Amino acid sequence: MKHLLKASPTTCVWGYFDATTAPAMEIQSGQTITIETVSGGPDQIPTTNTGFHIPPELLEIHAQTPRQLPGHILTGPVAVKGAKPGDVLEVRILDIKLRQNWGWNLIRPLAGTLPEDFQIGRVVTIPLNCETMMAHLSWGLELPLKPFFGVMGVAPPPNWGRISTIQPRANGGNIDNKELITGTTLYLPIHSEDAMFSCGDGHAAQGDGEVCVTAIETALEGTFQLVIRNDFPIQFPRAKTPTHLITMGMHENLERCVEMALKDMITWIVDCAGLSRDDAYMLCSLAGDLRVTQTVNGNKGIHMMMEIDLLNGDF
Repeated sequence: MKHLLKASPTTCVWGYFDATTAPAMEIQSGQTITIETVSGGPDQIPTTNTGFHIPPELLEIHAQTPRQLPGHILTGPVAVKGAKPGDVLEVRILDIKLRQNWGWNLIRPLAGTLPEDFQIGRVVTIPLNCETMMAHLSWGLELPLKPFFGVMGVAPPPNWGRISTIQPRANGGNIDNKELITGTTLYLPIHSEDAMFSCGDGHAAQGDGEVCVTAIETALEGTFQLVIRNDFPIQFPRAKTPTHLITMGMHENLERCVEMALKDMITWIVDCAGLSRDDAYMLCSLAGDLRVTQTVNGNKGIHMMMEIDLLNGDF
C-alpha cells in the first residue's frame, strides 16, 4: 500500500523535533509513503508576477503554523507502527522530485563558514528547469541539479525535549549530505515509540560544506520505503549508496566529527566483513574517503565513504 502525505498547516511543524509531536500519518513497516515538502519563510518567496510557482500551502503554513524555534519547515512526523527505542529505521529513498521551478540561496552576516567576511545579507532566487534538471545562475552558468533532502530524521529521545532542526544529531535531522539522493538508503537509530520520521529542507544542488549557510533550497517530493530493523544496532546515522557505505560524525569540533565517522566505519567493517580492527583501520587509510558534509549548522559534519566492492560481507 502506498501513502501520500501532503504539506499543510496540519501536517507540518516549523523549526523543531519533539518526541511528543502527534503523528501526521501512521504506516506499517515496509510500506511506501510519498511526502511533499515546502521550503523557506516569507522573506525567501520570489516577488509576484515573475512566473515562479509558489505552492499555495507554503503561504498557508506561513500564516497558520508558528515557527517554534529557528529552523526548517518539516512535513510529518510519520509514525511507523511497532518501532521502539533501540531499533533502526531503514529509510529507502526511492524517488525525489522537484515541486517548483525556483529555489533560493541565502547569505547572512555572522553566519556560514566565513562569518566575518560577508557583511551584507542577500537572498537570491534561482530559476530551476524541471525538465532539463538545470539551475540557471545569474552570471550564465547552467548548474546540474541533484536533489536531496537536507533534513531527514526521527524523533529525539523524549528527555531531550523540543530541539531545533538546525543542528544534526543522533536522530539525524539536518544532515545536509549530498550523497543521499534517489537510490540510497539512510539508517537512523530510533529513540522514541513508532520512530516518528520527518523530512524537509529540500536541496536542488549543494556542494560538500554548504559554506554560505544554504544550498539551492527548494520544495521537494520524496518517496520512501520505511522499514523497522531490529538486527542492525547503531548509535548514529549511517547510509548506503549503490556503491558505498557511509558513516557520519556530527559535533561542534570538526576533528571530533572525523573521529566519530572513522570509528563507526571501522565498527561496521568489523561487524559485517569480519576483518580485525587493525585491518579495518588500515583499509580505511588505504581506501576510505573522509569528506566534509557541512560546516554551517552549529554541529559540523564529516562523512566517511567506503566502496562496498572492497568488502566481503552482507551490507
